[in-house]
Amino acid sequence: MTSLSDALLTTADSALRTVFAPARTTRACPTLPEQANDAELTADEKALSASLMRVNHVGEVCAQALYTAQALAARWPGRENEALAQQLEAAGREETDHLAWTQERLKELGSRPSLLNPLWYGGAFGLGLVAGALGKGISLGFVVETERQVEAHLAGHMERLPAKDHASRAIVAQMKDDEIRHAREAQHAGGVELPMPVRGMMRAAAKVMTTVAHRI
Repeated sequence: MTSLSDALLTTADSALRTVFAPARTTRACPTLPEQANDAELTADEKALSASLMRVNHVGEVCAQALYTAQALAARWPGRENEALAQQLEAAGREETDHLAWTQERLKELGSRPSLLNPLWYGGAFGLGLVAGALGKGISLGFVVETERQVEAHLAGHMERLPAKDHASRAIVAQMKDDEIRHAREAQHAGGVELPMPVRGMMRAAAKVMTTVAHRI
């Protein structure tokens, strides 16, 4: 069992690494066969890809915050659920790969992450704590709904990315597959369906984030 003090230290370390340090991946960045014949992107295509990948990077910053906060809530005294905490942390580690891939792709496109990442992390962390405090079913249900919305968002990006930007498309495709699996695993572990108003508020908050992060 992880002690609360250890969990708090891990939480603080995760926040600092996510927002201020280069992410480290445990999996090789996905590629497509077409990348062997990659054509040079135009300036406009690079700008579009960079904006979309910045949004995706912000989504992964928020994912780190959500999973870290929910894992912390699962270890709170009186409501300890180590198995749930470890499941959330395992999913979070895969999201770290996404964070690293999108971060590196932004560099390749000559762009940068969102300047508001500390704000996005803090807001998502607060939501994760609330979801985690409401119990296992709600916490996992929150994961299910979040991942479903992210999956739909990534599918939209696959349609908007320049056709010849195979590097970005490979990353987004793998991210989408991982999000589908995370949602399925959370549902099988006991996630409950969230009320429609809650799902609507989550979509509205995500819309604000993606709109702002597209530019800033």
